[in-house]
Amino acid sequence: QVQLVESGGGLVQAGGSLRLSCAASGRTFSSYTMGWFRQAPGKERDFVATISSSGDSTYYADSVKGRFTASRDNAKNTVYLQMNSLKPEDTAVYYCAAAHYTTPRMYAYWGQGTQVTVSS
Repeated sequence: QVQLVESGGGLVQAGGSLRLSCAASGRTFSSYTMGWFRQAPGKERDFVATISSSGDSTYYADSVKGRFTASRDNAKNTVYLQMNSLKPEDTAVYYCAAAHYTTPRMYAYWGQGTQVTVSS
């Protein structure tokens, strides 16, 4: 019932920046906590960041804290992940996901992912 489409991935040198976007369908986007996850080759999916339905609260994995910033524009049904000071270890497919605010950790909807590659 909620479709998510990520964009903005690509190839960047270490130390560079990228901004990922996740566009959501549906008229109840503001009811969803949004999360960002990533999966590196041969690795399991890892949590990256989350942002509350209102956008007033964020939480980040230690590995990206201070470098990544999640934000959202509910009027545009879009969530963003600004990634600065990128490292080769950040290379992964990045996914956005949606969890209804009543079930905060139950991410029922997922995007298709966007590749981020950071070269040394």
